[in-house]
Amino acid sequence: MLQTLGPLGSVPSILLGLLALAAVILVGRFVLQIAWKLVLVALVVVGIIWLLGMVGVPLAVA
Repeated sequence: MLQTLGPLGSVPSILLGLLALAAVILVGRFVLQIAWKLVLVALVVVGIIWLLGMVGVPLAVA
């Protein structure tokens, strides 16, 4: 006989929910790694453009 956990539902449904949560966290880690690299690249590019603007190099924006 399968026991239920009251308002929490059955054990298999809780297990499936935890597996789905683990999958979301795993995918999120990879997305955040990519986002972190993009932020660092953008920081370097904006810093270089700012420094070039400070020393008087004209920046042509098309």
